[in-house]
Amino acid sequence: MTYQLILGDRSYSSWSLRGWLLFENFGIPVNSRFVHFETRDVREQMADFAPARTVPTLITPEGASVSDSLPIAEELASRHPDAGIWPTDPLARATARTLAAEMHAGFAALREDCPMNLRVAYSGYAPSEAVTADVRRLEEIWGHARTTCTPSGPWLCGDYCAADVFYAPVAARIAGYGLDVNEQAKAYVAAHLSDPAFRRWRAMGLIQGESLPWYAREYATRDWPGPPPLAAKAVDGGMAENETCPYSGKPVTHLMEIEARIFGFCNAFCRDKTVADPAAWPAFMAIYGLM
Repeated sequence: MTYQLILGDRSYSSWSLRGWLLFENFGIPVNSRFVHFETRDVREQMADFAPARTVPTLITPEGASVSDSLPIAEELASRHPDAGIWPTDPLARATARTLAAEMHAGFAALREDCPMNLRVAYSGYAPSEAVTADVRRLEEIWGHARTTCTPSGPWLCGDYCAADVFYAPVAARIAGYGLDVNEQAKAYVAAHLSDPAFRRWRAMGLIQGESLPWYAREYATRDWPGPPPLAAKAVDGGMAENETCPYSGKPVTHLMEIEARIFGFCNAFCRDKTVADPAAWPAFMAIYGLM
């Protein structure tokens, strides 16, 4: 069973992040293909996948075109009932579906005023009344979910599920624009920023694509509020400790230095995504010795 997932720019496409997390965090194999946002002609780039015209779009093994994150989540849950996409407990499952649906249809002010931008974090943003109302609503429904479902971990309805997938870009907005939320919401946002899959997506976005001015806002910038990455840099020479790339198993051709140690990768992309956030990559951390 081979899925194909059509995605947009990692730094800016909040719906693409959701689509990717539905595969990455539930262990479902997929082949991904990306359209470019620089030319602003996504619909034209999607011509081979008509009638789909937006990202994310899932192409099933049978050739069905499933556009939009919510039907993708439901289709995957039907095909992979043991993956944990929705909670098994009826109360938690109903709560999670309601949360995902509200995110899918609502929070227009937050989306409009605070477009997702995983390349920067801002300071000095003053939310409008409409954005503040959206934030208060998030606090309300997140708090209700945790009170209703009584999870033992950081997620809304128990174990990580599709509801959390849908709020990952919201967490990025709250963190990136420095929005004021209560302590419970802060902890939930921090859980997303620390999620290794989220960190991998962001790391890849930092090294691919251009900074697109139409997503930028004229505020002062600050350090990204997620876990600080281990200090690493690309280097041109040295003797790598590993002979093969931790991701592909191919011979190393590109080198990275971290804490005076040299590691090798099979291409620039493998190296650079690791430089961006080494601890986000279990395969690298295994050879680094911290797993």
